[in-house]
Amino acid sequence: MDHKHGFVNGLDEKKPVFLHTSNRRRGVLTAIENNRAQPQTWGLWTLGSVRKIKILSFLFGLMVTVLIMASYILTRDQKGLFLTPSPGKAVQASVSNYPSETILISYLLLSMLLNIFVETRIIFFSGFLRHFCHFLSILCNLIFSAIPLKFLPHLKNPCWYEEFFGNVTADPYGKNLYALYSKRFQAIYDHLRRAFPAHLHQHTGRQYRLRCLPFFYIIGQPKCGTTDLYDRLRLHPEVHFTTMKEPHWWTRKRFGIIRLSNGFHNPYPLNDYLDLFDQAANQIQDHLTSNSSKTHKKVDIIIGEASASTMWDNNAWVYFYDNGTKVEPPFLVQDFIHAVQPDARFIVMLRDPVERAGFTDYLYFGMANKSVEDFHERVSESLHLFEGCLAERSIRSCIYNTTLNNLMPVRLQVGLYVIYLLDWLSVFSREQILILRLEDHAANRKITMRRVFEFLQLGPLTLQKEADITKSPASNTRRPANRNLGPMLLITKEILQSFYEPFNQRLAQVLRDPAFLWM
Repeated sequence: MDHKHGFVNGLDEKKPVFLHTSNRRRGVLTAIENNRAQPQTWGLWTLGSVRKIKILSFLFGLMVTVLIMASYILTRDQKGLFLTPSPGKAVQASVSNYPSETILISYLLLSMLLNIFVETRIIFFSGFLRHFCHFLSILCNLIFSAIPLKFLPHLKNPCWYEEFFGNVTADPYGKNLYALYSKRFQAIYDHLRRAFPAHLHQHTGRQYRLRCLPFFYIIGQPKCGTTDLYDRLRLHPEVHFTTMKEPHWWTRKRFGIIRLSNGFHNPYPLNDYLDLFDQAANQIQDHLTSNSSKTHKKVDIIIGEASASTMWDNNAWVYFYDNGTKVEPPFLVQDFIHAVQPDARFIVMLRDPVERAGFTDYLYFGMANKSVEDFHERVSESLHLFEGCLAERSIRSCIYNTTLNNLMPVRLQVGLYVIYLLDWLSVFSREQILILRLEDHAANRKITMRRVFEFLQLGPLTLQKEADITKSPASNTRRPANRNLGPMLLITKEILQSFYEPFNQRLAQVLRDPAFLWM
């Protein structure tokens, strides 16, 4: 399924869906309509067109040259990596471990080409620049060259064997940034370190460690019940998670972002992220070892990752690509995930965006003097800032505008679900994304969890085990100290309902489910 960006996909261009709403936020909707991209009409043999064709030809030649240079650099002195379906059997794979300097050069070359396209504004259609990463799939894959193109065939979860060159007696996690700064990782640090030597696979005088990526991601949205879903899935015997719930690697840590307001720190390497899956990888390794002398029975253990920022947070892009021009992000998080995991699965939990943006999100952040009046003022200020952006930019540009996102006191953009969803559906198929509503989950957890189990193709459970998973108390509910504030002001609720209404209408159309209108 391929969706173009914007609201009018599949609709009458003259009657976009978001004009059929109340008049309370007419200013916002008018700005949205006025800022939609207009098609450019270039004559085939006009002077401007000839110049653009020449520039494109030059850029294409430059791109081919860069790819050829990168291929020579990246294929020099390669060491083959053995991917072993099971201990005792080895398969040669066309994946190599490249020096970090080479990977950095590749990344800079890709950045240079993208910036050339951005600066020259050679954009013939909305999705061209975003899909540039797919067009240069070879170079994109080299950025994550530690990840092979194919995974072990007898595992349901994407895993592979990576040759280990280090000293077995040394601490394999001593330099891991998650281990240094995450209390959750530190809690199991000693166990992983002790278990490491025993889980190295010996083959032809070499040592290999099992590496894994997630089979599925819980990608959002924040304050929509992702923690409760995570806690229940952890109880399934076939499901394992990272050693911490929210690594935020794809959206933040790989750029060196801990908190955006605190600036940049050292980027978290890919290997540090992969270390978070070692506990689950050890379980899979044990199953592989136990099956080595028997018929190759498929190991059904899967790993999940649950960073609620994955669906929407692309704030890092502005620091690597110029945001001075009125352009949208050249590529998003999902482009990188697709480059290495085109078959990954994703779970999204949504709730009424008015309630999400309401006290649920507002109360999450530690601030003094919380009140319904203060929340109303913050909503009004955020709407004013958002309207100001729409007066000059497209709706999608405003949603991904890092400066605006940092200025708004209330994260209104997080509730614009359909914009993010359409971007994800432009990369992954609809069948790869399970979309749930928190309201349905709260009303009947058994039905919701059965949908999740079916989506992840998990084995059957005993009635007792299913009851343990579905009947446990809800996780991450409102703190007792915040319950005394009561509901938001009625006028605040009406303003938010008017703001989100057109986006909910489009979401319900895309999903063909009126429940997402939240009427």
